[in-house]
Amino acid sequence: MKDIKNLGELKKSGYQPKMIKDELRDNLIEKLRNKEEIFKGIIGFEDTVIPDLERAILSRHNVLLLGLRGQAKTRLARILVDLLDEYMPIVAGSELNDDPLNPISRFAKDTIEEHGDKTPVAWVHRSERYVEKLATPDVSIADLVGDVDPIKAASLKLPYSDERVIHFGLIPRAHRSIFVINELPDLQARIQVSLFNILQEGDMQIRGFKLRMPLEIQFLFTANPEDYTNRGSIITPLKDRIESQILTHYPKTLDVALKITEQEARLAQDQQKSVKVPEIFRVLLEQVSFAARESEYIDEKSGISARLSISAYENLISTAERRMLINGEKTATARISDLWGVIPAITGKVELVYEGEQEGPYRVALALIGSAVKTEFLELFPNPDQLQKGEQKDPYGTIRAWFAGGNTVDLLNDAPEKEYKKTLDKVAGLRKLVEANKEIPKEATYSYMELVLHGLVEFNVIGKDFIESKMVFSDILAKMWDEDDEFGLN
Repeated sequence: MKDIKNLGELKKSGYQPKMIKDELRDNLIEKLRNKEEIFKGIIGFEDTVIPDLERAILSRHNVLLLGLRGQAKTRLARILVDLLDEYMPIVAGSELNDDPLNPISRFAKDTIEEHGDKTPVAWVHRSERYVEKLATPDVSIADLVGDVDPIKAASLKLPYSDERVIHFGLIPRAHRSIFVINELPDLQARIQVSLFNILQEGDMQIRGFKLRMPLEIQFLFTANPEDYTNRGSIITPLKDRIESQILTHYPKTLDVALKITEQEARLAQDQQKSVKVPEIFRVLLEQVSFAARESEYIDEKSGISARLSISAYENLISTAERRMLINGEKTATARISDLWGVIPAITGKVELVYEGEQEGPYRVALALIGSAVKTEFLELFPNPDQLQKGEQKDPYGTIRAWFAGGNTVDLLNDAPEKEYKKTLDKVAGLRKLVEANKEIPKEATYSYMELVLHGLVEFNVIGKDFIESKMVFSDILAKMWDEDDEFGLN
């Protein structure tokens, strides 16, 4: 087909014009019958969003994807291109992708009338049949639909009544293509009105021209929930004309979240080789995101993007890598204390409510990390608050006694590996507690030893202070006495 160069050859080939919605539908049907993976790279939507989107395509609907930020709405839209035919024919030189057998523009019609079967035909790859526009308050009708071009009128010496003086906007140029408008509520209401005819009747008007251009466009809109944006809303008549509204969502399980982060994290090749990340850290980072979505300090309507976990994971790797480089080591293993290096990836991705603003973004981020540590700690170790009185042996008794004896642990953020392990090994009973748990891999023993310290802090069994570039763990009572001395209460 692609070797066809003119209209006559195209007619002889048996080519038949096809509307874009039929094209998408037919290709989807074929892929479904062949059990092909259609939405590659989309994880967690297999039983929810993707079936809804496939039903919308089979119904030849325009689609609105409604959901909070970071829910893969734009990625879904871009993948739809793979459901188009690989190439489509157009009248060569047409700015509206005119079908040679069904032209709609004045240029294409005049060209075919002049050249007949010798009209040149060009082929457009499906990757060029995707148009995306971010809706902003300054978008005009001229941007989307078009306007009269006075310069063209003057240079061609044409009156304004001539159709050839029109400068077409993005939508008519997307004829026979997929057109995506991101953040639809940001479009001014009067601009949204301009979409009515295009969606309902498939045609458009420009500056009063009596044009009936039967555009063939697959529209896909994305939007955050209206009650969050506060910048505008989708007007009801426009919503009514968008046949399918599909709700997206965040990962519903930890396993799905882990797969998304692993797929999306952008790591340098040398980072992948030199930095080891025990599974516990991947879980902790996802727990931070889950904790943020439940936090009383964070606006739940704003959402917590999957980009938080992805950026945090990249920062965690870089924190361990930086320590490795500083100490002249060849490899590094992530530590619990490295989680404090991911705070910049958290503070920029959460919107705080009033109580959160009072706490400050840094303290909120620390609270989220603490909550994640607490959750993971309880997955592996007994709850210190629920140990029954009279129990023969407190699993944390040796550790409590060691700290109660006036001992402290100073964990330097950038301590070399040998010093880090030596520091943890000196805590009486710590290694024994971890090794007693058969679920913990031996190679991650020190990671879990540090987890125990941070977990006991969350249950106020021991205390923790941040002092410049280190964390100091000590007896909780001794810490309280020091605070009393500081304020002159003793």
